[in-house]
Amino acid sequence: MTIRDVARAAGVSTATASRALHKSHLVAEDTRTMVRAAADRLHYSPHGAARSLITSRTHTIGVLLPDLYGEFFSEVIRGIDQSVQRVGYHCLLSSARHGGPPLEAALRAMRGRVDGLVLMSPEFSGELSRRTLPAGFPVILLNSAPAELPHGSLTVANFEGARSMVRHLAALGHRRIAILKGAEGNFDAAERLRGYRAALEQAGLDPAPELEIAGDFSEAAGDAGARALLQLAQRPTAIFATNDGMAIGTLFALRDAGLRVPEDIAIGGFDDIPMARYVEPALTSVHVDISALGERAAARLLSTLISQSPPDLSRETLPTTLVVRRSCGARRS
Repeated sequence: MTIRDVARAAGVSTATASRALHKSHLVAEDTRTMVRAAADRLHYSPHGAARSLITSRTHTIGVLLPDLYGEFFSEVIRGIDQSVQRVGYHCLLSSARHGGPPLEAALRAMRGRVDGLVLMSPEFSGELSRRTLPAGFPVILLNSAPAELPHGSLTVANFEGARSMVRHLAALGHRRIAILKGAEGNFDAAERLRGYRAALEQAGLDPAPELEIAGDFSEAAGDAGARALLQLAQRPTAIFATNDGMAIGTLFALRDAGLRVPEDIAIGGFDDIPMARYVEPALTSVHVDISALGERAAARLLSTLISQSPPDLSRETLPTTLVVRRSCGARRS
């Protein structure tokens, strides 16, 4: 069924039928009611692609993330989806993983299909933005480094959160505190490493290069990193995994080696994903309101799109909170 069929059934022009279905004030209430009744009888629904050709709007936002796997990304997506559903928009999701589709190809695939973009990628740059996106195209960046890019951004208090975790472990008496780092070139990873080192310095602890283990935020990296630490002549007494995925991988490796957590080695994570409280022992972590991160990013983007105002270029930082559970050996907060 098309809008012409609806107009014929209601006995009005095609233009009047279109205005009535879009609740134009130019159409009388009784005419709107008549057109709506005809549309319902014919089971008519507007054609989104045709409407976008007329309005130059898709009422869809693009969401590009490094991955779509794992609780962190599912929580980000959940927050975004909550925002867009409230105003009748939709999401187009994609990922641009290392070793997967290039970011530039993913960005080009979004063109013409979305009105704006929520993007999380360490590879995004000003040059790439200019090559792939129209001037003034609304973009909100997630967890990116401060840069001279014409886009707004949201991040979390990575440095402060990591510092609070390591200060807590030091206050419990730990003097050899290891860190499982995040991926190279990742802003979150760099800030969390900076917070770790700052906390060691404040606690009067000398840094030990052998206790800084490379990782990539995956469970497998946590498993491998923990096993590498267990090979040291002098093991750490605490391990700070810079995300909960690696912390869970660490927990598995320590148990597999016959070690007790926290009696033999304490563990702390970052992000406080929903699973963190249900592992055994429950994971001490730095809480990030992950869903709120996605919800806030989408809300800012939608505000720009709906009001058709200039893009919001501000940088916003969401706070983090230390949540103490049994994996660090301290009394629960």
